Formats: sequence, C-alpha cells, structure tokens
Amino acid sequence: MAKYCFGVDLGGTTVKLGLFDPEGNVLEKWEIPTRKEESGSKILPDIAKAILDKAAEKDIAKEDVVGVGIGVPGPVDGKGIVHRAVNLGWDVLNINETLGGLLGMPVRAGNDANVAALGEMWCGGGKGYTNMVLATLGTGVGGGIIINGEMVTGATGAGGEIGHIHIQDDEPDTCGCGNHGCLEQYASATGVVRLAERKLASSTQDSVLRAAKENGRLSAKAVFDAVKAGDALACEIAEQFGDYLGKGFAMIAGVVNPEVFVLGGGVSKAGEILCEYVSKYYQKYVFRGSSDAQFKLATLGNDAGIYGAAKLVIG
Repeated sequence: MAKYCFGVDLGGTTVKLGLFDPEGNVLEKWEIPTRKEESGSKILPDIAKAILDKAAEKDIAKEDVVGVGIGVPGPVDGKGIVHRAVNLGWDVLNINETLGGLLGMPVRAGNDANVAALGEMWCGGGKGYTNMVLATLGTGVGGGIIINGEMVTGATGAGGEIGHIHIQDDEPDTCGCGNHGCLEQYASATGVVRLAERKLASSTQDSVLRAAKENGRLSAKAVFDAVKAGDALACEIAEQFGDYLGKGFAMIAGVVNPEVFVLGGGVSKAGEILCEYVSKYYQKYVFRGSSDAQFKLATLGNDAGIYGAAKLVIG
C-alpha cells in the first residue's frame, strides 16, 4: 500500500507543495516560485523537479507514492484538462498527462477553488460533511462545491464560480468578468469597501469609517472592526453585505442543497459575526428544504489547496 502523496497548490506567484500520509497528516510543506515566462512552459517542469527532489531527499520510491494532486487557477475538467489559465499563460493543456509524464506518477488536477473546498471538507471547516459549499471572500469571491464528497466541475471546469452569480440588476460598475451586478462586487473585500464608500457618500451619519476613508484605510477589516464596536453606519453596511451574500447562498442552495457553507478568504477573518449576518438573510430567502444548512468558518487558511490536492489522489 502506498505510503505518501503530494498536494500542489499552483498560484500566480508561488507554488505551495505538501507531502502527506494517506490519513491527511502533512509531513512537510514548502514553496517554489511560479515562473510564468515563456507562456508558463517552465511551471510544470519546475513542479516535477521539486517533487522528485523531495522524494529523493526523503528516500521515497515512486511505488510508495499514491499520486500527485494539483489545484490550478483556471477551469479544469474531469480529465485534467485546463481550459485557459490566463494568469499563467496557458491555453488548453492536459495537466494529468503532462505532469504525470514528467513525474512517472499518477496525477489528478482540479480548479484551485474546488480543490480548496475538498481540503476544507477533508480536514477543515467542513469536516464531517459531504455536501458543502466553500466561499472564499478575498479580493474576489471564489467558490467550490462538493456533492456526496465529490467536486462539482461542470462541462468545462467552470462549475462553482459562485462569485459571478448575478445578484443586482442596476449596478453601474463593471465586474472583472465583464458583467454587471455579480455577487463578487458586493461580498468580496473590495465589494465591502464599495458598499462602504456608497453608504458614506449617501449618508451624513457619524462613523469611524469616515476617518478611515480620509486616511486611506477604508477596508473590509475596518468595516467589521467598526461593526464589532457598535458603529451604526458600519452595521448598516454589514446588513447590506449579509443580504447580498445570504441571497446568493439561497440561490445556490436551491440547486445543490448543501449541509454547510464554509466561509474562507480574508473577509472571513471577521469571525463568527460574519456568519450571523449571512445566515440571517439566508433564512429570509432560502427554500425551506435547505433551511437547515450550517455556516462555518474555514480553518485551513492558505493550506486548504494542498490538503484538497492531496485528497484528490487519496480518494
């Protein structure tokens, strides 16, 4: 029986790697730079070298490795084919075959957000559940959907793109995807700032956020810190945030009926108060058959990707 597996989280700046045992214990973690020059042609050879070097260092034979899982920032279908990863310079590429050929080991690839969701289900905030939705609330809103313990990838690997659910009809600003009124425009870190700026512009109410804006320190963290301090205007912003995200989650629940929503990303550092605002509005909008869904905070942080990638090959 194989004794080890490797999990790889491929990011635009660094590649995170982990050596795991089959029970999900990480034995070692390390990083290498993501070299994107020459249309990203160096990335997979660099990853292969890092893994083979680590195996040699630890005296691990290839037959003792169950496989290598990898999360990639782009749509990845069930065959391990990435359909354009723009920020890596890749077009269409079969990662399973290409990296597997370089390693001489089984490889399984997935979209990074879906893979992170798998990691949180296995060893993080979603542990104990097999039907869950991970929402990563960072610069944007990423998502991963797990049904019966398996990632939902869709036809071209674009399943789980919850940040681009259309949530608002009259939004004048353009989302990064080119559409208007996406969930990401209100529930991401930058979205919370957008809500705060609009609220400050339309209200004369006193708030600590006015000074934060004048000092160039208006952020999602500043908003939720002010909420915890009882700032009335900040609480109104949190209500708006909760309404948008709760409504988005209710839409998702109507399709996939999860047991739990797990909140990760930088905004989730606000803590349990985030779950309170979101669950309040989720209950307002959700179909009753999904009203029992729980709300949890992600616990693996930046390691969710390597855990999920390892789980891809452990099964």
